[in-house]
Formats: sequence, structure tokens, C-alpha cells
Amino acid sequence: MRAAWRDLSERLGPGTLRDILLVNLAVGIVGVSYGAITVGDGLPLWAPNLMSIVVLGGASQFLFTGIIGAGGSPVAAVLAGLLVNARHLPFGFALADTVKNRPVLGSYLMIDEVVAFALSEKDPVRRRLVFFTCGGCLWVFWNIGSLLGGLLGSAVTDTDAFGLDAAFPAVLVALVMPALRDRRTRTVALVGAVVAVAVTPLLPAGTAVLLALAALALLPLMRGAGEAS
Repeated sequence: MRAAWRDLSERLGPGTLRDILLVNLAVGIVGVSYGAITVGDGLPLWAPNLMSIVVLGGASQFLFTGIIGAGGSPVAAVLAGLLVNARHLPFGFALADTVKNRPVLGSYLMIDEVVAFALSEKDPVRRRLVFFTCGGCLWVFWNIGSLLGGLLGSAVTDTDAFGLDAAFPAVLVALVMPALRDRRTRTVALVGAVVAVAVTPLLPAGTAVLLALAALALLPLMRGAGEAS
């Protein structure tokens, strides 16, 4: 095992492997938050662990738990999760060559953090290695985190008192911060945030975030304005 890990470190480079582990450590912390919140909302201990294995999608899992916890129907929760995961369609197009030899496993591991690491690599062979390494690490960290969180949620009745509900949005903010260096991206993100906040009281849980994606329509307009100037 140690020799295999050393070989992987040499192939990826210690910096890349370190970054993968650090990001997935954060994913594991979010998994603790997810497991604790799910069990704290009254779902059985097996529920977050089963969903983490079958679904392996933090955003859709949090959304499912939030809708069920608020009294929504399981059908509405599943549909909302499917809508949120619609973003994986362009992920699949972008990484089709990377996962073509293992399409089922590749589709299963096609999570935001894994996609981000893979797309940062130009060499196809290295991109494939980074994709499956990051995906395998994420699977381990997320499932261990959700199990520990579920056990914690069984022992603690008020998980919000420990700030566990803030872990998921905090990690998302950390992930998007580098992209916000671009002025156009900041503008689109701000418009999307305003839209989401404005319609949240009016729409079912989870749909406000999807509607905020309409802000992406600004990108072609801003690009055209930049070329004209």
C-alpha cells in the first residue's frame, strides 16, 4: 500500500496529490455536516449513508434532506435533486474522453471537485489519473464524513448550535473564490445571487438556485460588449 501511494505521488506530483487530499478533507467535513443535519432532522441513521453511497452528490443530498425536513414530499425532493444534478450533463460532454473506458464509474464519480481538478490538466493521460484519484478519494472522505456526522446527529439534538449547517455553504464559497477574480464572473455571480435571494420566499425549496442560473445568459452579452469596445 505504501509503495502504491508513493508511486501515485510520483506520477501526480506531491503538490497535486496534496491539493486533492486537502480539498477532499474539506469534503469530508461537509459530509459530517450532512450526516448530522440529516439525522438531526429526524431521518434514520442509515439514510445519509445510503444516499452518500447511491447518489454521491452533496448538493442534491442536502437539497433532498432540506425538502424532507421541511415537510415536502419525497417525489418533490427527488425531482429537485435531479434538477440540481442537471449540471452534470455539460460535465459529461467536457470529460467524455477522460471516462470513455470506464463510463459507469466515471459518471458516478463526476462530482464538482473532481471535475475541477480534471479540467485543470491538459495532458489526457494525466487528466484521467487525476480524475479517478480525486474521485476515489472523494468517495472515501464523503462516506466516512457522512457516517461520522450521522453518529454525531444521533447524539446531538441541535446540530445548528455547533454551526454544522454552515459547513456546506462555506466550502462552496471557498471553491468559487478563485473564479471570482474575473470581473465578468463576479457580475454574473452577483446577479445570480440577487435573483436567488429575491425569489426564495416565492418558490419551492431548491428552485431558486436553479432560476439563478438564468444569470449565465449575461455572459454572451458581456462578451459581445467587450469585443465591441
